[in-house]
Amino acid sequence: MTESIYAAKPWLGVLDEAQKAPVTPPATVVHAFADAVGRAPDRTALAYFDGRVSYAELDALSDSVAGHLAARGLGRGDRVAIMLQNSPHFVIALLGAFKAGAIVVPVNPMYKAGEIGHVLHDAEVSALVCADRAWEAYLRDAAADAPVRIVLTACELDLQSRDDARVLGFARVTPVPSDADDLLTVARAGAPAPADRALTADDIALISYTSGTSGTPKGATNLHGNITYNAERQRTGLGVPEGATYFALAPLFHITGMVCELVACVANAGTLALAYRFEPGVVLDAFAEHEPAYTVGPSTAFMALGAQPQATREHFASFRSLSSGGAPVPPALVEKFRAAFGPYLHNGYGLTECTAPCASVPPGTEAPVDPVSGTLAVGVPGPDGIVRIVDEQGADVPFGEQGEIAVRGPQVVPGYWRRPDATAEAFPDGELRTGDIGFMDANGWLYVVDRKKDMINASGFKVWPREVEDVLYTHPAVREAAVVGIPDPYRGETVKAYVSLRPGTDATPDELSLYCKERLAAYKYPREVEVLRELPKTASGKILRRELRSPDA
Repeated sequence: MTESIYAAKPWLGVLDEAQKAPVTPPATVVHAFADAVGRAPDRTALAYFDGRVSYAELDALSDSVAGHLAARGLGRGDRVAIMLQNSPHFVIALLGAFKAGAIVVPVNPMYKAGEIGHVLHDAEVSALVCADRAWEAYLRDAAADAPVRIVLTACELDLQSRDDARVLGFARVTPVPSDADDLLTVARAGAPAPADRALTADDIALISYTSGTSGTPKGATNLHGNITYNAERQRTGLGVPEGATYFALAPLFHITGMVCELVACVANAGTLALAYRFEPGVVLDAFAEHEPAYTVGPSTAFMALGAQPQATREHFASFRSLSSGGAPVPPALVEKFRAAFGPYLHNGYGLTECTAPCASVPPGTEAPVDPVSGTLAVGVPGPDGIVRIVDEQGADVPFGEQGEIAVRGPQVVPGYWRRPDATAEAFPDGELRTGDIGFMDANGWLYVVDRKKDMINASGFKVWPREVEDVLYTHPAVREAAVVGIPDPYRGETVKAYVSLRPGTDATPDELSLYCKERLAAYKYPREVEVLRELPKTASGKILRRELRSPDA
């Protein structure tokens, strides 16, 4: 590695002295939280619509949950699955599990019985925290043959008073299940936390299951040290003042929301504003109410917010920084958003396996656009790791040439949960091979071209879907775009685009195909365009090309 052309870290020239300064993160998330409680016990830790929970209150509530779990036999290193939306209940359960010495398994609350069953069995989950409605509807059956022996349920209408369907999408109709304990009752019981479980930076904090966009989800083992390192880098590098309000736009069960919102907010002794799940109108109301300084979300979320007729510049006036991660950001979106609402959207790049960000656009700078491909840079790596562009044999490719992105640093996980073969393949010598194709310029700006597996081979020519999507996003009617390869008897594969349109606009498939034909090489433009009302996405906002490639799309 010392002989790598990337080891010189050309990106350091883009960072200022504060961003390059060494950081000393707390050993664990529990230590980071204890520091925040000590600095600001009376400050609001969680704001949930009109509800407020202080740091001291959150400390006591999570202590009691930890004591309950320990009394029920949960030991150090046992797994606790948390399957909740963005509510205080998630944070209380997370901190309680960590204080009990457990490993948390964050679970997408949109999962169905088969999906949650895979996670419960694969991680050998001992305790499950979930919504009472979900337990009654299907989780009881899903957990019946799993190793789960402790169940805590939450009514996510609690801890605030706006329990109407307009805000949260459901009403209070379900009683607390008789075969599970109520999370808030347990949290308010006043039980003491168990004795210090002596967790260290090298202990696993999370088993984060990948989104499964390209296969069966695998559990990345995010260490406490991975999380606190990236959270501390967020705290010191964003220029957000201590005690500021962070808005949880990304779901907390996703690594971006967990690290860049929740733990970074705790590291800054800030207030985390929560709004259950993403609904654009509700989020805009929350922006106006809580006046957050920072949030991060996928580009699709910012597209949806910008498409709301009531959205104004005032909704975004309080933000010191806005970040987009989890999905590619088209250059056209950045400019449209700035023109309409004022802030510049700071791009970023990361994966579950590198505990959220490994490259970002520093505050006060703007990402360049590659003049050849039109691709927007995703940022520059941080000062403590190395990002390389490698060929099939793992050797460096020169600056400006495409290859696979490889990452090494304090944020990279040691591997996948009980998957030694997958770990050996993805982490040769501890370096993460991301499966993303990209390139780096001589100044250290990183550009992501596309997923390696998503390349389209049209008559022997490589077509990267991202390049075609970026062109589609420049059309004034296009809100979302996804490009896939479909079988073609002549070319082998040809390009097909799926788009959704901005409200109040219209465009025909032929018009959009011609628009691309005028701006792309003949083998790149989409021969077929299909207009959909919405494109399929993961809960973190990534558009699911896999579903669009299926015959039933």
